[in-house]
Amino acid sequence: MNKAERVRAAIKKAPVDHVPAGFSLHFPKDSAHGEAAIKAHLDFYHETDVDILKVMNENLVPPIGEMNFPSDWNKLPSYDRHASFIQKEMDLLKALRDAEPDAYLMLTVHGICASTIHPLEAKYGYEPVRRLFVHQMRNEKEPLLEARARVSDALVELVQAAADIGCDGIYYAALGAEDYYYTDEEFAEAVVPYDLKVLKAVRNSGQDIFLHMCKDHLNMERFRPYAPYCDVANWGVYEVPFSLDQGKALFPNATIMGGLANRSGVLVNGSEEEIQQKVHKVINDFGTKGFILGADCTLPTEIELWRVKAAVEAAREV
Repeated sequence: MNKAERVRAAIKKAPVDHVPAGFSLHFPKDSAHGEAAIKAHLDFYHETDVDILKVMNENLVPPIGEMNFPSDWNKLPSYDRHASFIQKEMDLLKALRDAEPDAYLMLTVHGICASTIHPLEAKYGYEPVRRLFVHQMRNEKEPLLEARARVSDALVELVQAAADIGCDGIYYAALGAEDYYYTDEEFAEAVVPYDLKVLKAVRNSGQDIFLHMCKDHLNMERFRPYAPYCDVANWGVYEVPFSLDQGKALFPNATIMGGLANRSGVLVNGSEEEIQQKVHKVINDFGTKGFILGADCTLPTEIELWRVKAAVEAAREV
């Protein structure tokens, strides 16, 4: 099997010659855009020998300025695929598809919660914006929800454009299920319908859906409505915490991706032998069917790439 065949077989829960592996990290700021980003992605793909060419997304929904009143969300316009931030990401995606025509190519897409953080984050900071969302949901939610509808339309344009380029899968980073922000009811109203609109568009485009449930202390039950649109499930096994077996029960039809901590543990701090032993144990405990070796989330930008390659190679030994 080549890499793409191996990943597709794992997604279908078919036999594989060995468990495929997919890891990623945010590249340094000077390698986040343009030719430098193309080189950084290709260097990581080749030096680690991962099975998935995962395209990071630093081309975010643009800032909208100050948020003094909920009505200031009206400053956030509608976007189509010709928007500059979408076009820049598609330029990167196309360059990587042209460079690696046989790779399993996967695009990172920030879900509805993250994508409505980005227009305000640079000015106010991550935590203040998250608290602002909760405040608005409980006081004057309509402008926020209307803005999310426009952002979700833009994300639909993004995933459809990716399909036209020949992208194989979408790594959809879903946010908002932390138990210290929204209530279950608020999440169901302010997040679920907008995420599902995008996931349905991915499904209709023919791309695979890698659902990444981001952050810690998640109420994983909130993602149950996402299960019908999930081909691969990935979450913080160690930081939620929520075991691989628990995930398999919540997403019974999905392939599971993960097994290793991303910011601590053997992958970050261990020896090569310890990495090998951990990978062998994870795969032997879970099994080789319907599994992709990965991490809870993105790896540290400064991680030594031999560590990632050691994990990839260890998966090929089981």
